[in-house]
Amino acid sequence: MRELIIVIDILAGLGLIVLVLLQQGKGADMGAAFGSGASATLFGSRGTANFLTRTTAVLATVFFVANLALAYLASSPSEPASVTREIAPSAPAAPPAGTPSVPQPPPAAPSVPDVPK
Repeated sequence: MRELIIVIDILAGLGLIVLVLLQQGKGADMGAAFGSGASATLFGSRGTANFLTRTTAVLATVFFVANLALAYLASSPSEPASVTREIAPSAPAAPPAGTPSVPQPPPAAPSVPDVPK
């Protein structure tokens, strides 16, 4: 699930970058108003701007929703909060009920060799 949301997030981010770079600045509209060849475009003189603006808004919404979903999944308590908790649990596991505890013998003292005098 997380991988799918990451892929959607990356694709929406790349799409946003491309759409923002394709859009014209506000100063370019002045030339289109006086008929500087923009009427022969695929979407008409204003159709391109409306299409790109709406598509950018949709992709921005998808991008933000995907980021919110990733933040929610990252904060869910079902997963370990850190790697150290997963590797070394904080409390040792208790023995099953009904098993007698066997005392361990003390460690043997190290033997010291006899040194001749």
